[in-house]
Amino acid sequence: MTVETASAAQPAAATDAADRHSRNASLSLAFAQPGDTLLYLLLPLHHVTFGVSLAEAGLLLAANRLVRIAGYGWVARFYAEDGPRLACLLAASGSLLSTFGYATLSGIWGLLTARLLWGLSFAAMNIATQALATAEPTGAARRSGRMRAIIATGPVSGLIVGAVVSQFAGPRMAFLVLSCAALLAIPFAARLPQAGEGRPERLQRPRFGLPSRLDTWSFIQGMTLDGLFVLGISVLAAAAIPEYAGLAAGSALALRYIAEIVLGPTGGALAQRYGARRMLTLLSISTAAGLAVIGAGALWIGAVLVVVLRGLVQPIPAPLVAIENPGRDRVPALARLATWRDLGAGAGPLLAGALLPVLPHGLLYGAAASMLGISAIAVGIVKRQR
Repeated sequence: MTVETASAAQPAAATDAADRHSRNASLSLAFAQPGDTLLYLLLPLHHVTFGVSLAEAGLLLAANRLVRIAGYGWVARFYAEDGPRLACLLAASGSLLSTFGYATLSGIWGLLTARLLWGLSFAAMNIATQALATAEPTGAARRSGRMRAIIATGPVSGLIVGAVVSQFAGPRMAFLVLSCAALLAIPFAARLPQAGEGRPERLQRPRFGLPSRLDTWSFIQGMTLDGLFVLGISVLAAAAIPEYAGLAAGSALALRYIAEIVLGPTGGALAQRYGARRMLTLLSISTAAGLAVIGAGALWIGAVLVVVLRGLVQPIPAPLVAIENPGRDRVPALARLATWRDLGAGAGPLLAGALLPVLPHGLLYGAAASMLGISAIAVGIVKRQR
């Protein structure tokens, strides 16, 4: 082999390894996540079966996000120092235990333990999927798109299988079946690289300090798309077609995952070709327009626009973080971005629940669209200022 051939083969080998590691991490999370997704559907409907009140069910559904907000920094340090294999093996084992807990435990304290365990497990796997997708700069946006598509197959499959099993055998049996799926996450986690990336090269910004423009965009996206939109679609559907509200809202929410499966690779390819920053800005502004359409009264047209455009934009933030935070600073930056996303997604339902009954929908969704659009423009301006 000539020197030129050897030098050309090295980047190709690095890209192939990055593709393989990203795929294994994504498959591990895809098998681990269905139990959590199904809980959002079944716990409110069968809370008596699980031995909790409806208010306690709401607390349980929020608990995993709360522990992630508090624990992302610690999980990111563990991942960087001990490596993706150990982090994801522990996380896959945690997801198995939590899903099995949904099948067997009753009462607030047992289920709360399972939810906290899942929250930390998801944090580790979420960091791993994004970090491994962006570890090799070449093809990072493309890998990120494929990563989102693979992960989204888990929740969709879990919703379909779990709903059918629950209908005929009850919710406990549905989670028992999904525990078998969670077991399959472990062998994929075992295939991940062992070495960590080491401590960050510089001190990271405090997670609750002044956010960067991208952190601010992540918070607003979580608040508007993962918070207001998810809760609001159920409320507005109930008002629009009360006899089919559950089916319509459930279909719209399931379409979120289907959009990631179908459009995630396309979003990654667009970012690869035209630039992550440019596509994040354009797609976020377009998504904001979809929120404005909902506020104008065209509920289903706006909902489809938001779901489709959200599917395109999902793979883009991680490659952009990798560009802005090269080397060992990438992992803590990804954790910080996820923390702000969870903060927004936690605040969104609270604000929506308080404001939807008292504010005109046009005003509320118009304000959400404005915030999302302005934050996206601010992200886009950064490049021109450098």
